[in-house]
Amino acid sequence: MKFAANLSLLFTEYPLPERFAAARKAGFDAVEVQFPYSLPLDDIAAALARYRLQLVLINIPAGNWAQGERGLACLPEREAEFAAGLEQALHWARALGVGKLNCLAGVPPEEADTDQVQATLEANLQLAARHCHDNGIQLMIEAINTEDIPGFWLHSSHQVLELIERLKLPSTALQYDVYHMQIMEGNLISTLKQNADKIGHIQIADVPGRHEPGSGEINYPNLFKALEQMGYSGHISLEYNPQTTTEAGLGWLKHWTIQDRTP
Repeated sequence: MKFAANLSLLFTEYPLPERFAAARKAGFDAVEVQFPYSLPLDDIAAALARYRLQLVLINIPAGNWAQGERGLACLPEREAEFAAGLEQALHWARALGVGKLNCLAGVPPEEADTDQVQATLEANLQLAARHCHDNGIQLMIEAINTEDIPGFWLHSSHQVLELIERLKLPSTALQYDVYHMQIMEGNLISTLKQNADKIGHIQIADVPGRHEPGSGEINYPNLFKALEQMGYSGHISLEYNPQTTTEAGLGWLKHWTIQDRTP
């Protein structure tokens, strides 16, 4: 199986520019960054080349994160901002060789009309899917639990899969976050098996706490065995908050990978 380090949550002992080196030293050859846009694009390109890393996924800009925004796709009257963020993400993806862009639906205002919210989401997803398809990039749509982010518009795998099918979105797949879906719906292995051909990316963390696999209630050995049996060939991203340091918490990974650990 192929594992990737999410540099937004892992190796936070170091500033973001130094996390690329830390990931390679720990044995990773693939990484993802939620929102890399705070760094110069050329600096990221240089770090990826220097440490022989593949950047597998980034997110489309999600609004003002510091003020609680968690995506623009479902927000009425923010369509122009979403389109601009999409174009920025596509530019970065083309420049850095990123094959997947993740779209966060967001949390609509409480007073927003639900029909308008849904129509806005669908129009923005159609725009994103079309542009990603034209650029040879796969669009990911992620469902997120409403315990951590109350009001998040897409919060089940069924919602995402229904949208992809009904809207006939090209080059689009479900980004299956095991942590979020354990909280919202459980039944992880069955869902993965039933939708193996519709899942484009997997992220992992344990429940509760969003810590390392093995720290909570999810039976990760069984889940990984199921993914192997399914023939899942995409990356599995470590998107969790280490209980101590990142390096101290990577012991669980040794059984599942034989990646080269040479810096």
